Amino acid sequence: MPTNRLLVKEEVATYAGMLLDAAYNAGGQERVLEVRDQLEQVLSIYRGNADLRDALANPALLPEQRHQLAEGVFEGVDPLIRSVIAVMAERENLGQLSQVVSTYRDASEEKLGVCVVDVTTVVELDDELRKVIIEKLSQDLGKNVVLREHIDKSILGGIIMSTHGKRIDASVASQLERTRNVLTETNDGGEC
Repeated sequence: MPTNRLLVKEEVATYAGMLLDAAYNAGGQERVLEVRDQLEQVLSIYRGNADLRDALANPALLPEQRHQLAEGVFEGVDPLIRSVIAVMAERENLGQLSQVVSTYRDASEEKLGVCVVDVTTVVELDDELRKVIIEKLSQDLGKNVVLREHIDKSILGGIIMSTHGKRIDASVASQLERTRNVLTETNDGGEC
């Protein structure tokens, strides 16, 4: 297992680059973004399951066995992702999965000339509001924007937008929480 940072960085770039090129050649922007979404889901599953991580990194298994195990575990995943995950398991590189996902995300946005923004609302956006959000974000970010829309009834209303670790939370639920915090902090036992 490599410990040299430059070697690790090169391996990460290679895995992400192979995925990006294969996804783009297989279906352009749409396929690149589909692979990105599924990669993030795979990473979430991998991070959330210690038994899975231990099994795929088991030094008692032969490289071919780790490869086959990864193929089996991720059988329902996009074949492009599954093959890269299997090679990473075989080579004991799955500890780099988070870096591969991050590198893929950044490289895909650069290649496509877009910025993917997660937008969460209580109800589905209509075409007019979607257009307004895309135009405003494109202007603010200086890039073409692709929305990844999510519905979450728990936010009560408003909107949450996030990209690259930055988040704007204008949901009713968070506004109520901030108001509650202000009221409990400023209540000194005097008048209401």
